[in-house]
Amino acid sequence: MKKFIKYFFLFLLIGFSYIVYTNYPKLVLISGFSAKSNASGIFIADRTLESMEAKDNGFSPVSSATNEVNMDEKSVVSKVFGLKPRKAIYREGLGAVVINNDYDPKAPYLVPKRNKTPKNLPFPYGNLPQKDTVFSNVDYQKLIQVVDTYFKQNTEDDTTRSLLIVYKNQIIAEKYADGFDKDTKILGWSMAKSIVSTVIGVLDQQGKIDIHSPAPIEEWKNDERSKITINNLLQMNSGLEWEEDYTKISDVTKMLYLDSDMTIAQQKKSLSGEPNKSWNYSSGTSNLLSGIVRKQFDTHQEYLDFWYSDLIDKIGMHSMILETDLAGNYVASSYPWATTRDWAKYGLLYLNKGNWNGEQIISEDWVKYTATPTNTSEGIYGAQFWLNAQGHLPDVPRDMFMADGYQGQRVMIIPSKDLVVVRTGITYSKTDEKLEQRGLKEGENKDVVGYELANQSYNDLLKDIFSAIN
Repeated sequence: MKKFIKYFFLFLLIGFSYIVYTNYPKLVLISGFSAKSNASGIFIADRTLESMEAKDNGFSPVSSATNEVNMDEKSVVSKVFGLKPRKAIYREGLGAVVINNDYDPKAPYLVPKRNKTPKNLPFPYGNLPQKDTVFSNVDYQKLIQVVDTYFKQNTEDDTTRSLLIVYKNQIIAEKYADGFDKDTKILGWSMAKSIVSTVIGVLDQQGKIDIHSPAPIEEWKNDERSKITINNLLQMNSGLEWEEDYTKISDVTKMLYLDSDMTIAQQKKSLSGEPNKSWNYSSGTSNLLSGIVRKQFDTHQEYLDFWYSDLIDKIGMHSMILETDLAGNYVASSYPWATTRDWAKYGLLYLNKGNWNGEQIISEDWVKYTATPTNTSEGIYGAQFWLNAQGHLPDVPRDMFMADGYQGQRVMIIPSKDLVVVRTGITYSKTDEKLEQRGLKEGENKDVVGYELANQSYNDLLKDIFSAIN
């Protein structure tokens, strides 16, 4: 028996050593993700560590990290198997960031200046309750059933946290999961990409940028990348190399959890295709765009202020926090936080063709441009927004476009229905698994089929919502 126990524990030790050895290069990314995610959730959204570990970070391999919170310092230290500790700190006004050995906690840093003065107007233009409006063509009882049924479908792998339906600028349905409410800030993940597009749209409306001009990157001026325009970047159609894979060490995971300045990762890449003919989804491109926005201002303070003063606070999204990297750049690929109602305001800006209570924030032409398909995307992508231009979601109008974030964050804008639908939650994607089961037919694009599979549940949800509005 002693011999058996000896060999049993030896086997366990070998197995554990093998797991650590094969995953060792990833550990620094895993602990970085865990530290950053937990610090943001705790210090921005007032979540508990237990809640973050169980829900937001309860998936492999991130769930293997152990986390220690320092409430006084506003920091989180994460390790995996006791190895590769990473520390994330929260800075008021800038959010949480993973720090490196060069970080000086005593060094001063700039924060955006904000105007959160409440407006005595009803939703969506102010902080007062919305005016009571009953639409005769809305079957409210049926709509309640649709929303309740949608929440009852929650599973361990697919949990809706909030669902908000706005029709003709009025909230007609709103529901939250336990532990969440209208004041809870929720991470939008890649909906940040849509935000940077809108910021560039504001600059366009103000005559401060020409998106059809070459991207202002000094390193590109003397090679073939000089042909890349800001428009190509907005449409993810630059032809630049980029690997967007979150399951391994890739361009995107290295950028998010190792880089102190996230605006330069994509900038360093060579062409693997041809500008305007090679659509490729890239978080690095969105952060490069954040860096290009920075170049439009003389000072870093102006850059920090502009996103809020001329867009976010102007449309009353006062709950929003855009997190920055260590260099102070807004992480335009991944880290915006806002309440569900504020996310709805963002959608309404586009539903109302860029006009906010009489002021044109972005031009109507910019809204049209946003929803114009980029070449080679088969109608599923515009200017940092996802589209349904070729009807890949069969029960949804083709004019639907949306801000789309990891784990099922969606701001869906349907102009022909006068609707904005916001869904937030935690959905552990099974797209690769579904794609493998389904297979690809001859001539099918993997990214397009993946888009259809990933959004089938939202197709069904919208179909049910439409059935309650005659």
